[in-house]
Amino acid sequence: MTILVVEPGKPPYPRQIPDTLQAMQEIVGGDIDATYPYEDPVALIFNSSGKFAGLQPNRLLRLENGDPYDVVCGTFFLAGLGGETFVSLTPEQLRKYESLYSREMLFPLPKKKERRNEHER
Repeated sequence: MTILVVEPGKPPYPRQIPDTLQAMQEIVGGDIDATYPYEDPVALIFNSSGKFAGLQPNRLLRLENGDPYDVVCGTFFLAGLGGETFVSLTPEQLRKYESLYSREMLFPLPKKKERRNEHER
């Protein structure tokens, strides 16, 4: 199955994987969940506990008007939809979503230094 992998802070890339739950879980680093934010028959598959596990913010999900409504944390991938299963993305879908997710990347904010009170040494 041909998918598009999107890792935090990196450009997306196509990848061939076996059509198995184990292969999908290895990519996202845990249990999978899916959302369907596009009009195309495409699923966004992500780590179901990524936000709660503190995975790095990756990409924003946006409404049609461009306003963000959610953030995906951790590595995710896109796959086509074929009835009840995930299928390969078409070449057109690969190009479209590779372009979409190449334009916008979230990077982690630097950790704040702890401030000491002036009276501490």
